[in-house]
Amino acid sequence: MGVPARRAACATRLRGRRPPRRGRLGDQGARAVKGTGKALRRTIDAFAGRSVVVIGDLILDEYLFGKPARISREAPVLILRFAERQVFLGGAANAAHNAHALGARVIPIGAIGPDDAGEELVALFGSAGISTDGIVTERGRTTPVKTRIMAGGYQATRQQVVRLDREPAGEPQPTTEDALLERLTALGPRVDAIVISDYGYGTVTPRIFVHVKTIARRVNAVVSVDSRYQMPRFTGVTAATPNEAELEQLAGVPADDERAVEKAGRQVLERLDARLLLVTRGSRGMALLERDGATTFIPIHGTDEIADVTGAGDTVISTFTLALASGATPLQAATLANVAGGIVVMKRGTATVAPSELRQAISLHDS
Repeated sequence: MGVPARRAACATRLRGRRPPRRGRLGDQGARAVKGTGKALRRTIDAFAGRSVVVIGDLILDEYLFGKPARISREAPVLILRFAERQVFLGGAANAAHNAHALGARVIPIGAIGPDDAGEELVALFGSAGISTDGIVTERGRTTPVKTRIMAGGYQATRQQVVRLDREPAGEPQPTTEDALLERLTALGPRVDAIVISDYGYGTVTPRIFVHVKTIARRVNAVVSVDSRYQMPRFTGVTAATPNEAELEQLAGVPADDERAVEKAGRQVLERLDARLLLVTRGSRGMALLERDGATTFIPIHGTDEIADVTGAGDTVISTFTLALASGATPLQAATLANVAGGIVVMKRGTATVAPSELRQAISLHDS
C-alpha cells in the first residue's frame, strides 16, 4: 500500500455547525464504529438471503488489448498489435453482477438489441448464474457497448488509450416499456431491494420509476439510485449515490472540501426527498448524509494508489443497498460499501467483490 492501511470504519461526524475533522477520527467518531466487525460480518452473512432487482441500462464492457508496435506514418498515432479481446457485464449489468457476487439473488431488468453485444450480455449473465427473465430484446435497438482500447506490453501495465461508445438512438419503444413493466410487476413484489442504474440510455422511464416506487412501498423494499445525468427526477428514494462531480452539478456549487460537500449534500438530499445520500469522493473516501442531520466522512479504504475506477460506482451502490436491505445501519452499510469500493478499484477492468474479501478486510481493520 502507498500509505498505512486505514481503518475501514473510520469516520468523522459533523453535527450542526461543528467544524469538520480531517484525516483520522477523533475519539467520538472512533467510538461510533469501534468494534462493529461482528455486526458487519453478520450483515455480510445475511446477503445470501436477500433478493434484489437491478433495473437500468445494460451495457457490454469490451476491452481490446494491443502491444505497442510503432508510430503510424499516416498520422501521429500509436499502432498497436492486437493481442486479445475481453468482454464484461457493464452498467446496470455490472451492478447486478456485483450484488450476485456478494451472494444475493439478483434479477436484472433492462433492454438489449438483437445484436452480437446483446447475445454476449445474455451469455455472460448465464455464465455467472444470473437469471435473464427480466431482459427484453427490442427490435432495431442497439445494445450499448463501451469499447476500451488498452495498450501495453506483456510485462507492463496496460493503459487505456481511448474509449469508443456505441449507443442506442433513444429511449425504449412503448412496447418495450410495457414489456419491462410486465417483468417488474411479475418479479418486483418478491424482492428486498431495487437498484436503479441509469447511464443515460432511457431504460428507467418516468412510468417505470413510478411503478418501482409503488412496488417498493407495497413490500417495504429499499430503493437506491445511481443516475449519471438525471438524478433530480428520481425523488422519494431510500438512497442516492452520486460522485463528487455529480454532487456539484446537482447543487450548482463547488464541493471541494468537507464543509462544502456537506452543504451541497444537504441541498441535494432535500431536493431528492431521499433518506440517505452516499457521496463517493475518489481518493478522499466517501461522505454519508442522513436525513436526521448526521453527516459522516469516511476515509478511503486501503491505498489511494488506485488501479482502475471502472465500475466502482456499481460496486458501491450494490453493496450499500444490499447491506441496508440486510438490516445494517446507514453507517454500517456505508462502511461496507467503502471497503468494497476500495477493494474493487485495485482490480483491473470491470470487476466484483466476493464476501470473503469483505470479511478479510473487516477482520484486518477491526483487530
